[in-house]
This record gives sequence, C-alpha cells and structure tokens, in this order.
Amino acid sequence: MAHVYTATVRWERGEDVFTDGRYSRAHRLIFDGLEVPGSSAPASVRVPLSREDALDPEEAVVGALSSCHMLFFLDFARRAGLRVDSYTDAAVGEMAPNDKGKLFLARITLNPAVAFSGDKTPTAEEVEALHHRAHEECYIANSLRGEVVLAPTFSMA
Repeated sequence: MAHVYTATVRWERGEDVFTDGRYSRAHRLIFDGLEVPGSSAPASVRVPLSREDALDPEEAVVGALSSCHMLFFLDFARRAGLRVDSYTDAAVGEMAPNDKGKLFLARITLNPAVAFSGDKTPTAEEVEALHHRAHEECYIANSLRGEVVLAPTFSMA
C-alpha cells in the first residue's frame, strides 16, 4: 500500500440514556490534529439529535471529492502554463436508493467556477480537458460507485 490515511472519530454518550434511541449523534472527527464537529445528517436523524452546524458523512464525501478534483485541476493548469486566480465549487451530492433499496450517494455534481488571468488565455476546450484529466486522476473519484457529473465554468480577469 503506497499511502495510509487516518482519521479519529470520537463520540461519548454523556448523560443520554442511549437505549431509548434518543441520544446525540454529535461527535468529533480528528485529522492531523484538526478537530471538526461531526454529526449524522439532519435528513437522517432529526435535530436536536443531529447537529445542523456539523459535518455529516455525506457532506464529507462530497467535500472530499470536490477538494481532490480541485487539487488535481490546479496542478494540471499550472503545468499548462495557466494562472488560476480563484476556484470555487458549489458541489452537490444526491442520495437515492440502490438496486437493494439502500440509500447511497448516487450522484455528485461538481460545479467548479474557475477564474484565470495572465498572458495565456485557455479555450473552453482546454479548460474542459483539464477538468476531465483531473476527474480521471482524482483518488476520491476513482473510489466512488455513484455518478460524478462535471459542470464547470470559467472566466478571464
């Protein structure tokens, strides 16, 4: 195995009874010393047993895919001699039942908006090719079963 990644997830019952099913799903995710509040998605377990202001597993997957794609895109754009000024992605994950009736992230749509400046102006085809290559190389995209849709836009300063 070439790379190993770790995460610590920590949950404590506190004062909740637990056996009645009315316990907090709030927990902590720890990555490289950075602590992020986590919870089940409020769509799965209603507030107050979930936290709306915490990262849920579904959001984490959508964010991981978006981040991975962006990092590859930025590197490939740099190698192509392009200057990227900003990159924003309003990624959206959609849950749906699989063939066994179990919910899964059936589709994630990446909506990256990239702004370029500098002497070299990319064509729409070049930007599309960079996104395609980023998607092909993204470790997270290569790990998912659901559909990943790319809907990029770009602009020049």
